[in-house]
Amino acid sequence: MNHDTGLLKDIFHRQIIALSWRGSDRDMEPGQRIVACFRPFLAHLAATYARPTIRKHADNLWILGGEIIRDLNETPGLRRVPIEELLFQVVLDGCPLLSHRDSEGHLRSFKSTCHKFRQFLQRRPVSKP
Repeated sequence: MNHDTGLLKDIFHRQIIALSWRGSDRDMEPGQRIVACFRPFLAHLAATYARPTIRKHADNLWILGGEIIRDLNETPGLRRVPIEELLFQVVLDGCPLLSHRDSEGHLRSFKSTCHKFRQFLQRRPVSKP
């Protein structure tokens, strides 16, 4: 399925607004970089999956981004790690523990998104500075 760009624009818009992850102005730049990392993955999903599935994954990525920002605030030394590297390491390790309690079904869905995102990142060529 190749969805129109309207769906992706809607999801990207929601994600940019979703910089509600931001606890302070210091979180803006890493939040924007996280969103930039999610965009190619969502575009990849849009070529294959139906709208409800894409939205589910977008919502789960939203949660993942919030957990990364929370980690940056709880462990300030992580701010020295490039966001792309931190994000890859978090999904490579499996999936972050969620800071809030959720249903088993939602946790399975979140883990599924992390797994798909990890596979996507592992297939992408590594850019070297």
